[in-house]
Amino acid sequence: IMSPRISLQARINDYLAERRRLGFQLRSRDTLLADFARFVADRHHQGPLTVELMTEWARRGKGGQGSPATWAARLAKLRHFIRYLKQFEPESEVPDERVFGPEPGRVAPHIYHEKEIVELLSAARQLGPQGSLRPATFETLFGLMASTGLRVSEAIHLRDADVDLKRGMLIIRQTKFAKSRQLPVHSTTVKALARYRRLRARHVPTTADMPFLISSRGQRLGAPLGERQAHRVFNALRDSLGWVNRGAHAAPRLHDLRHTFAVRRLVLWHAEGADVNQKILALSTYLGHAEIFYTYWYLTAVPELMALAGGKFERFVDLLGDGDE
Repeated sequence: IMSPRISLQARINDYLAERRRLGFQLRSRDTLLADFARFVADRHHQGPLTVELMTEWARRGKGGQGSPATWAARLAKLRHFIRYLKQFEPESEVPDERVFGPEPGRVAPHIYHEKEIVELLSAARQLGPQGSLRPATFETLFGLMASTGLRVSEAIHLRDADVDLKRGMLIIRQTKFAKSRQLPVHSTTVKALARYRRLRARHVPTTADMPFLISSRGQRLGAPLGERQAHRVFNALRDSLGWVNRGAHAAPRLHDLRHTFAVRRLVLWHAEGADVNQKILALSTYLGHAEIFYTYWYLTAVPELMALAGGKFERFVDLLGDGDE
């Protein structure tokens, strides 16, 4: 007979193996769940896992010096495993999201209108100094983020060899969650990237190991574009364009281009009548999300998608009403 610890660790191993088959690399999750298994074994716990046991374990994070927010984050990671476990051990208790008070969550982003993205790219083309590569670099950066949903760090860390225009593919290497992924890109994006590469070749020789997007200032010509510089240029253009902020942050952000890509894709699937639950795993993988709940978050936190979901519900109610008559 297997001990409870081995049984629980075996379930954890199966869970992690299944997640990895779906394309996720869960190094921190591996350590965290192993810690939970040891905690359960040390308590000589018998029977179904309880919320009381899980919250006691969550409070041990950071040597017991954590805050309700860190406890909640720790418990949220465990909750996904417990939901998986429940299909094999139905008596397992699933902790509520608000055990440690209101769950700290992300706030709604600014979702750009098409017109705003066009304005941003046009403003980037007007950047100085005249004759330099700088306007094309920032137009390409912003356009690439809008058309692929890349994080700004992923875009500026692209090497020239990672941009395969013949195959229409980008290679995103070792992202913040230690996953590399290949992204197919639209033909219009391929053309824009090819145009930038040709223009860049007039300023610096092309090598496979060089950054795709380069700095063009003085001695830094050919060096990697800086992330702080990217945010600074974006913020200056944003302020000059005078957009009305529709997000919950202080102002529209560069990162909101990534959110906009995700939301527009989900809106398109809604419009096509596609099964979003089936599509969302592909989107999660494309975006490089460590967990699929980061992708599902858009459905509950973004007004454009909440309105679509509400419209579907109203049509469903109308159909029920028609059936009663």
